[in-house]
Amino acid sequence: MWMLLEKYRRWPIIKDLELNEEIRDREIRVIDADGEQLGIMPTKQALEIAIEKRLDLVKIAPQAKPPVCRIMDFGKYKYELSKKEKEAKKKQKVITLKEVRLSPSIEEHDLNVKATHAIKFLQDGDKVKVTIRFRGREVGYVDLGHRVMEKFTQLIADAGNVEKKPIMEGKNMIMFLTPKNS
Repeated sequence: MWMLLEKYRRWPIIKDLELNEEIRDREIRVIDADGEQLGIMPTKQALEIAIEKRLDLVKIAPQAKPPVCRIMDFGKYKYELSKKEKEAKKKQKVITLKEVRLSPSIEEHDLNVKATHAIKFLQDGDKVKVTIRFRGREVGYVDLGHRVMEKFTQLIADAGNVEKKPIMEGKNMIMFLTPKNS
């Protein structure tokens, strides 16, 4: 029964390793679950030892001559690998993109409020996308948008740098800011 279940068991995370009956080599070097070398033996004999101990035979070094296989609990091994991956993801820093929208006719106080929001985002380590949307006839006053963007960059100069200067994309003027420390 246990042998039948082993045949159909698949591990999608680790595709490179061959397990149990998937190992097609005639002779292999076998390492025990304790790390002790059992020597070079036929694959069938190594598989019988693994089944006897209720563990899996895993090919860990296919390029070696003869290939090296280890007797281990593959489920436990896979679980430990997934735990290590999760730990690595926790330590990784994720940079998100925040957006601040302005208009070409924005008042001084509103611009200051938007700048403080952008400074907070930059201090948190996020990138900031500053967008000015031109509506209707405002498209003819792109120079106003450039002035607003310049004022905005002066207000956030202590917290961030301009990654991408203001450019027009359709009816929007877009600029990207990055945190100062990066």
